Amino acid sequence: METIAIVGAGQAGAALAARLRLKGHDGPIIVYGAESAPPYQRPPLSKKYLSGEWEAERLWLRAPDFWSAHDIDLRLGQPVTMIDPELGHLVWGGELQDWDKLALTTGTAPRPLLPGLAGRENVYELRSIADVDRLRPAFRAGQRLVIAGGGYVGLETAAVAATAGLTVTVIERAPRILERVACAETADHVRALHKDHGVTILEGRSIVSTRGASAIEEVELDDGSRIACDLIVAGVGVLPQTELAELVGIRCDNGIVVDAFGRTSAPRIWAAGDCACFDLDGKPTRLESVQNAIDQAEAVADDMLGDGRPYHPVPWFWSDQYDVKLQIVGLNRGYDTVVSAVSARGRSNWYFGEGRLLAVDALNDGRAYMAAKKLLDAGLTVEIAQVQAADFNPMNLLKG
Repeated sequence: METIAIVGAGQAGAALAARLRLKGHDGPIIVYGAESAPPYQRPPLSKKYLSGEWEAERLWLRAPDFWSAHDIDLRLGQPVTMIDPELGHLVWGGELQDWDKLALTTGTAPRPLLPGLAGRENVYELRSIADVDRLRPAFRAGQRLVIAGGGYVGLETAAVAATAGLTVTVIERAPRILERVACAETADHVRALHKDHGVTILEGRSIVSTRGASAIEEVELDDGSRIACDLIVAGVGVLPQTELAELVGIRCDNGIVVDAFGRTSAPRIWAAGDCACFDLDGKPTRLESVQNAIDQAEAVADDMLGDGRPYHPVPWFWSDQYDVKLQIVGLNRGYDTVVSAVSARGRSNWYFGEGRLLAVDALNDGRAYMAAKKLLDAGLTVEIAQVQAADFNPMNLLKG
């Protein structure tokens, strides 16, 4: 019987292990995780878990008895420190473990903290349960919170904090929030939403120095302004965890490079999830989303069992901020035109590149999102003029 090892106990690792067993693999399945918690959801960390609405058990991806009931061995609390592709070994907890096939689902890790923030007692990151557990006691009404980074995690944290009564300032070094991931129209709506809730957003600014000893009491920005603070959350992005792969010469380039089946450059080793970089529509692509983690991991599991199929997703994402649900489908890279549409439900922004529909951002407009998802899944043609029409209804695009 083949032993399959999975290095990384996050969303992708959990999905891969479950798929292997449910598809009939009868050999050992061992999932190695550096954290002590069982596989859990990360998106709610900066929302429902941070707010206290959810307890830790609500984060678990599976019921506690699922793993034992399906004879999946979780080995948690210590990182894998070495893999040997030739001999089929890995080292976990200082001990040598054997495997026949291996999947790397190592995910991402936060970028290094900005100068002056590392090692300070009131600076926090939000990538794990332990990070949020450390922050929650300080997350109190009246506290002055500075958030470094105006991406989705930073803005979701700002929404939870403002709702909880903290005074919030978001500092984004790029010219505007969401610059890498969304058009100016979507960013404008999100910015206005935060302003309505009392959040200050400073764009095109960066922290250059801090005042305070063990805890930061004030940050100075590159324009000379100073902001007093009680706590700081760093949300400056993540990097794929490729160290294990790089140590043994597996090809890496903005992630662990895999083919359409999730296979790496090393025999018997696959990769999936946030750490994997694959070709999508002719471009190297690494997706950081729950959907990709699950779907790519399941595709890898199938290939491990000899039933592989090329993985070619239509990506989708979401973000909850206050009472607004932002749903995104497709990838907007290479867009040259954005058409905005307003409905009784909300609004949507439609991205086109050379006349072809690439992606849609839907803000409180589930019908626009679902229509766009079906259109992109089916590869149907959408004309710019159709979205610009005064009587535009996204559901009509599906007729015929």
